Amino acid sequence: MTDDDKVPAAELYTEAFAADPYPTFARLRTERPVCPVGSPRFDSWLITGFDDARAALTDPRLSKDLYGPDQHYLRIFGPNSEGLNRNMLNSDPPEHTRLRRVVSQAFAPRRIEALRPRVAVIVDQLIDKIIPQGESDLMHDFAIPLPMTVICELLGVPPADHGRVLDWTQVIRTSGSTSRPPAEERAAVQEAQLRLHHYLADLVRAKRDDPADDIIGALVRAVDQDRTLSEAELVTTTFLLLFAGHQTTADFLGNAVLALLTHPEQLELLRATPRLLPAAIEELLRFDGPLPVASPRIATEDIDYQGVRIPRGSIVGVAINAANHDPGHFADPDRLDVRRVRGPHLGFGHGVHYCLGVSLARMEAELALSALLRRLPGLRLGVPLAEVRRLPAASPFRGLLELPVTFTV
Repeated sequence: MTDDDKVPAAELYTEAFAADPYPTFARLRTERPVCPVGSPRFDSWLITGFDDARAALTDPRLSKDLYGPDQHYLRIFGPNSEGLNRNMLNSDPPEHTRLRRVVSQAFAPRRIEALRPRVAVIVDQLIDKIIPQGESDLMHDFAIPLPMTVICELLGVPPADHGRVLDWTQVIRTSGSTSRPPAEERAAVQEAQLRLHHYLADLVRAKRDDPADDIIGALVRAVDQDRTLSEAELVTTTFLLLFAGHQTTADFLGNAVLALLTHPEQLELLRATPRLLPAAIEELLRFDGPLPVASPRIATEDIDYQGVRIPRGSIVGVAINAANHDPGHFADPDRLDVRRVRGPHLGFGHGVHYCLGVSLARMEAELALSALLRRLPGLRLGVPLAEVRRLPAASPFRGLLELPVTFTV
């Protein structure tokens, strides 16, 4: 693969792409549905069509094992990542099966549904703080603290520690969006990762000394009773649940509210017909999901997609948001339609790595959006759309740094 073959970073890692990646995704899906891509961090291959994306997400030749003998994580995450990122997200069966089985019961739909009253209370408490102001940064005041509070309570993070855990995760989430020099930015992220790793290791030890009825407590018991997890895996699994349990939900909520505010006819339709909300959540996830490209995979052999040879050892990205706008599967895919009949979108992934927290994410989204529509009448953007600040295009997540809104009270 030569530099001339690659889609240059200048096309994919710009403010314009961060604001609206879908025209570029459409062009690639038509002209180069499987293509090499240059990036600021690592070169990769990008798959953009729905059928190919769905197939790639279950292709055993595309491995998720980044920490095996070839140590692909060094290219992707760097040398300091193993303490937090060596988890089930970056593993293949049977390791993935073993790790996922331990935590899957904690996210069973029946257990998650039992949390609904508590999540509803958290939603209302956050909105209670917003209402007297008449305006808000919904990311800071609502979209981020809601799923962070929920996952911290599920894991068993003491309330007094929620604030600093949130601070560390936000340093990681917003990497690349500050005005600091790149070296300072990297150092800040590494420090946040280190502090979070030490904190979680200490919390796990505390749970062993004082067992509790929470997810970390259950993981500790799994280690102590049948050695299902090693000590290191226990910490990395806790990190994955903490980060994945709030990051994508927070970004989804921000993206969803912004999509509704910029499509006022859909917003009013949803207000007038609340029964549409479950279908609307699926449509909003399809329309502008928080994970534009699935986490990296590695080609374990030469692979052909669309007649294009992806060489062994290549990093492969499956462009979920591009696939979810494929006109071969979704009529008029660039139109937001909360009445759209629910289709097989890839917003929660596909295959063995299908989102473990899907029931929790849907429940949080339903309660959050329902309460915002009901309790904040006249909700509208507080700044012109062009001034809404987003995560940088190089971020693995698609989300907002801020969402200024106003409303009537």
